[in-house]
Amino acid sequence: MSDEDLNADAWTVYGRRQLNRKYVPPVPEQLTWTPWEGIGPGAEILGAITGKRVLDIGSGAGHHAVHLSRTHGAQVTAIELSPTQHQRAIDSHAGVPGVQFVLGDVVDYLPTAEPFDAAYAIGSLAFTDPHRALPALRNGLRPEAPLILSLLHTDLDERGPSATVASREQLIRLREDPPLAVQMWVLAPELWEDLLAEHGFRVEAVDLLRHPDKNVPVVQQLIRARRLPDQPARISSRPRTPGRPAPHATVGVGAILLSDEGLLLGRHRHGTLELPGGTVEPGESLEATVIRELAEETGLVTGLSDVRLLGTLVDHIEDVVRVTVGAIVEDWRGRPATQPNESVGDWAWYPLDQLPDGLFVCSAQILTAWRPDLPIDHTPAHFTPYDYHKAPPPTATAAATDDIP
Repeated sequence: MSDEDLNADAWTVYGRRQLNRKYVPPVPEQLTWTPWEGIGPGAEILGAITGKRVLDIGSGAGHHAVHLSRTHGAQVTAIELSPTQHQRAIDSHAGVPGVQFVLGDVVDYLPTAEPFDAAYAIGSLAFTDPHRALPALRNGLRPEAPLILSLLHTDLDERGPSATVASREQLIRLREDPPLAVQMWVLAPELWEDLLAEHGFRVEAVDLLRHPDKNVPVVQQLIRARRLPDQPARISSRPRTPGRPAPHATVGVGAILLSDEGLLLGRHRHGTLELPGGTVEPGESLEATVIRELAEETGLVTGLSDVRLLGTLVDHIEDVVRVTVGAIVEDWRGRPATQPNESVGDWAWYPLDQLPDGLFVCSAQILTAWRPDLPIDHTPAHFTPYDYHKAPPPTATAAATDDIP
């Protein structure tokens, strides 16, 4: 049995007990979003709803829907999945002008209805998988329509919300009857915000409403969201062929670290001296490559905010295009040291006016793109600086080759 089927059965049992008890909740004088009167705002957070079509999700005994119709002139559709809860509503309020009671699953119902001007759920949406409910609500509301959700945050056992989108067992406690076990999505406000944003809503406010007795741990979330406007149709893209493209380029980064002692260079096992850096891995950003390679090769630690990309250098080796992106690392932690199983080690600081011979060509290209005044010879490369970096003036060598501006 699915979580939602378990919940439907539990609420059917609950409704049958209330029918047997002949309990009819009074129509409130003010819409309340918690089980406690006088806590939080009223119906005003739904906006101007006079004459508007409003959806009550999981409407239970129907008393909230009747209040909105009688007091605010709304045209309310009250939908309830439990047949016994639905029976309670029509036994007490059938024929109330402006209220339509519907028995069914809101996700199945919404595609058959005209879009609503507003929707709300008082405690009920936590019993439905949000990945199923929220897309249906997005499609079932007009653009800019409000969606107001009252949801459990902290229960009687002082359990707070979950940090993952998963259901968990909760107990519906009744005064005279055994508790009912249900599965609820009791999620942290940040998760609800992410889910709503993912499914086309803008969250405008999240309030935590507490029990009037400070000794009671129960807390309710009140989320005010709004359905975003429709976006224009997006243009699709697709691969040219189903197969993987033939490898024809290599992409790497090189990092400039300058301290009071000079420029950091290491010696490759093939003998060249070079900047920390390496090849970009699939799905990795250029900044992330700098951070990873710096840690792997030298043991130094840095962060995204301390990495500034200089620009792109393009040259080639035979028929392979080589793309190298230079970066400046402005702050770091630790001391450079040779790392196990790395091809570059013996890290040392070299004053800029005492740079060694035998620089790796890509490192040399990065250094002259950064400081054109450095007297370093290398094969030419086309350098494209990024917008936030002022392009260096041309050097005599670059002017002759027309390769490094």
